[in-house]
Amino acid sequence: MGPPHVQEVPAVTTTPQAVRRASPRTRPPAKKKPTKAPAGEQATTDPAAALLPQPEPVRLLDPDGTPLPARADYPEPPVKALRELYRRMVVGRRFDTQATALTKQGRLAVYPSARGQEACQVGAVLAVRDTDWVFPTYRESMALVSRGIDPVEVLTLLRGDWHCGYDPAQRHTAPQCTPLATQCVHAAGLAYGEAHQGRDTVALAFVGDGATSEGDFHEGVNFAAVFKAPVVFFVQNNKYAISVPLSRQTAAPSLAYKGVGYGVPSEQVDGNDPVAVLAVLTRAVEHARSGQGPFLVEAHTYRMEPHTNADDATRYRDAAEVDTWRDRDPVARLEAYLRTRGALDDAAVAAIADEAEAYAADLRARMNAQPAVDPLSLFDHVYAEPTPQLVEQRELVRTELAAAAEPEDGR
Repeated sequence: MGPPHVQEVPAVTTTPQAVRRASPRTRPPAKKKPTKAPAGEQATTDPAAALLPQPEPVRLLDPDGTPLPARADYPEPPVKALRELYRRMVVGRRFDTQATALTKQGRLAVYPSARGQEACQVGAVLAVRDTDWVFPTYRESMALVSRGIDPVEVLTLLRGDWHCGYDPAQRHTAPQCTPLATQCVHAAGLAYGEAHQGRDTVALAFVGDGATSEGDFHEGVNFAAVFKAPVVFFVQNNKYAISVPLSRQTAAPSLAYKGVGYGVPSEQVDGNDPVAVLAVLTRAVEHARSGQGPFLVEAHTYRMEPHTNADDATRYRDAAEVDTWRDRDPVARLEAYLRTRGALDDAAVAAIADEAEAYAADLRARMNAQPAVDPLSLFDHVYAEPTPQLVEQRELVRTELAAAAEPEDGR
């Protein structure tokens, strides 16, 4: 089964009567003859042509893992890189499953699963360097652990302990962003600043399909384009912004076309084809790093689980749709291909599965330990220099805590 069309349009049977009702004219319009450029002037080509994405999403593997003909524009990544991609996808999926279970046990307040989007989550972070900056949304927990961040630190936000559990400066990873699209502006600003200081840093901004309807998305893309900031805007089109389908987000052929209006070259890729995702993002990152400005990539993928554990996805999509996408599983797709290349066998697959299980067990054990929480830490990191009001509030809380700790009746 091939990848989905960008927008599915039901077939329409047109009768002659329907044609006459739709238009009173039965004679087709006359074809315009091509005009020649005036003498002394050269004919110009469409300046937007180089910015346009492929008419169909780039795909290098069929859903069953069969390789498609090689492409000069998107060469296949090395087998070693693909094997590492597979390993991280398997570990990432097991992490995602464990995090979902932790919400049911009350260990997390909420968790937005990325199951089904493993190729996008892992392929994206493999395409950038450790010194590049990543700007995640709330759904990028799998991407962050694939980047090497401690999973307990990643889940700290969703646990409700801190706004961010890891050091953004040390990890070159911005805090997970709950407001839609604000990370696009942050990524554009940081990328511009890095380039202004002569560094070849690239910023990778994860974006959801719903976020492309937000003003911050357009402001970020436009700023990056005007100032040639080295940003890759990576849109994971998983077909739903909570319950809102793609058809309510855009009337364009695909979200990839949103870059063209700002002068940003764009591409669309089969987001469930791990080989294609890594190939396309590698080229996009190279484009940005070479000083050519931003690049926009839209990945066509699917969110297998509900929006979060608080969502009932059965209210806006049916089981048949989910089953269709289950047949396009990115993990199984890459495994099948690597087996044909001799890069994976039963023993290697079992060893990676054992590694993923050990990873989940360690996460489970550490998340089951109750964290020690200092109420006064609530006032830390609010401002670089605490305001008088903040100092006063902190002292009030300190006084209340001290009073509560005093023994009753002076004993």
